[in-house]
Amino acid sequence: MAKLTKAEARKHAAAVALLQKDVLTFDERCFVLDNWHEGANHVNGSAGAFFTPSALAQDFAIDAWGGRTIDLCAGIGCLAFHVYWRHRAGHGSDCPEKQIVCIEKNPDYVAVGRKVLPEATWICADVFAFDFSTLGHFGCAIANPPFGSTPRAGQGPRYSGRAFEYHLIDLAADIADNGAFIIPQMSAPFQFSGVQCYRECKSEHYLQFEAQTGVELAAGCGVDCAFHRADWRGVAPSVEIVCADFDTARKARQKPEEIAPAPRPAAPVQGSLFDLVA
Repeated sequence: MAKLTKAEARKHAAAVALLQKDVLTFDERCFVLDNWHEGANHVNGSAGAFFTPSALAQDFAIDAWGGRTIDLCAGIGCLAFHVYWRHRAGHGSDCPEKQIVCIEKNPDYVAVGRKVLPEATWICADVFAFDFSTLGHFGCAIANPPFGSTPRAGQGPRYSGRAFEYHLIDLAADIADNGAFIIPQMSAPFQFSGVQCYRECKSEHYLQFEAQTGVELAAGCGVDCAFHRADWRGVAPSVEIVCADFDTARKARQKPEEIAPAPRPAAPVQGSLFDLVA
């Protein structure tokens, strides 16, 4: 467990008190997201579980598009919350609610998440030990997963390296058409955040991931994550937001015989104009 400052402990206690209510207002939900401290009762270092700062999650939501959404390793739902409310703000309260599924293995986090974003479907499970066929297909997968060689219950279907984030993205490639993820800057194929200008930077580990999965990670709208580096709790990671077009990668992996031939155009109608009119 982390040693909280007096201010952090006071705000965490206030968030815990709010969670005793059956229904939270929008402002109360935001307060919980900002002040319920993941290190108060859990050792997060070994699990790599550090919640996304709200300001970064707000920017991240710009890149998370694609209809029905799944949040993998959802924590208490900060990413999903801002994706949901960005959709609501952009389309109005009269539009159908955005469908979001959140999967998180820590039951305490799930309990908080259900109060923060009750509009989502919450599942308490390990993403590497879950049968995703029961959920159908998604338009978008999102995540701020644990980083590096964090222990996990399984692995992606193709990637064989050690990076947790690559295994999770490989898994997501089979259940969604698009993806948006927060990953370590060293795992991204570029540097944008905290540097003077965008530059491509593909490590051997990334090239292994790309070769094994066929998934290419790219910059999204261009969020400089370094602006939010001081907002993380207990860590100050250098991260990037990466986006993936899983549908294109999936089609590229298909064998020619698996691709249905395009329908042939109908043969032109023979006869005179008079025949056609008649």
